[in-house]
Amino acid sequence: MSKSGASKARLVITAITLENRTVADVVADYGVSKSWVYELLARYRAEGEAAFEPRSRRPLTSPQATPAALIELILQIRKDLLDHGLDAGPDTIGWHLIRRHHTTVSRATIARILTRSGAVTPDPSKRPKSSYIRFQAAMPNETWQSDFTHYRLTNPLGGPGADVEIITWLDDHSRYALHVSAHRPVTGRTVLETFRQAADLHGYPASTLTDNGMVYTVRLAGHGRGGGKNAFEADLSRLDIVQKNSRPSRPTTCGKVERFQQTLKKWLRAQPVQPTTLAELQALLDAFIEEYNHRRPHRSLPHRATPATTYHARPKASPTGDRRTDSHHRTRHDIVSTAGNVTLRIAGQLRHIGVGRTYARTRVILLVHDLHVRVVNATTGELLRDLIVDPSKDYQPKNSPK
Repeated sequence: MSKSGASKARLVITAITLENRTVADVVADYGVSKSWVYELLARYRAEGEAAFEPRSRRPLTSPQATPAALIELILQIRKDLLDHGLDAGPDTIGWHLIRRHHTTVSRATIARILTRSGAVTPDPSKRPKSSYIRFQAAMPNETWQSDFTHYRLTNPLGGPGADVEIITWLDDHSRYALHVSAHRPVTGRTVLETFRQAADLHGYPASTLTDNGMVYTVRLAGHGRGGGKNAFEADLSRLDIVQKNSRPSRPTTCGKVERFQQTLKKWLRAQPVQPTTLAELQALLDAFIEEYNHRRPHRSLPHRATPATTYHARPKASPTGDRRTDSHHRTRHDIVSTAGNVTLRIAGQLRHIGVGRTYARTRVILLVHDLHVRVVNATTGELLRDLIVDPSKDYQPKNSPK
């Protein structure tokens, strides 16, 4: 109740209790509602002078408020993720709530809960993400990013040990960690050998993207190189793989692998037993890659999919330069209708492709090459339908030719 409201309330009570005026007269003279007068009278008789004190209009109950148990669960998930050295932002917490607890909470609500509890400190001075120019390869193996970073081992007595280096090969399209290994130190031979190891498992990429370190390129080495190439550059040239290097002082160009290394080192530092040898460090790296590729949701990928799901959902690019046999004419994102089908325009006519009512409201990716269509679950990478469209029919039933 405001000061002016308190003054009017006193006048109303005075008129009724001391002047013996009727409620109807007071309502007419002071322009207030009858229900408010009766409520004020009841409060005055119960509380006396306290009835005129200002009070909050906040409702006694909030049916839409987040339950205390859910707030506690959100804070516990964040603590568990941080204890394991993993990302623990609102997006990641929301993913775990859906996948593991079958509960949906908006990102804004999770962020508000974390802020109110003091779990995060807002930093408005940070550069907004919208100010960055975002780029991403359209296909797996279209571009591999690589970089290496330092990590210090622990000696047997618990003090700082030797400084070692960790090299990473990361797929630009899916953020799939193709190869991560520890060395002392990373050399030009290391770059070439790890690149070949990754290629033996995943095929050669169409291009690579790295910084201008001497282990990757000698194009900025200055006089005495005579325009020559190191072993890695020569191997890329022999395989017709396009080599791309970031401009000097532009680390955001290789931002995906830089961000991966930040996530990796945060996880490593959170481990209760720190490695004392290269072998122990490599064992930790292997454990992290399994978690990162196959179980950890990635905020930058559609539907918070894992890197492994995104990497294996599409055909791979190749270094041949002619991608007609490796790419599709079109890629479409769609949602399966409640009737169990998706639509696709072919030869100027809209076709209905049956997927099955089981997958109603499932987000899918349609990979289209002429009349060949593949329908892939956008979240899991599961192939839901593989068919050749019959141009003479509108509806393509599930028993159509494959």
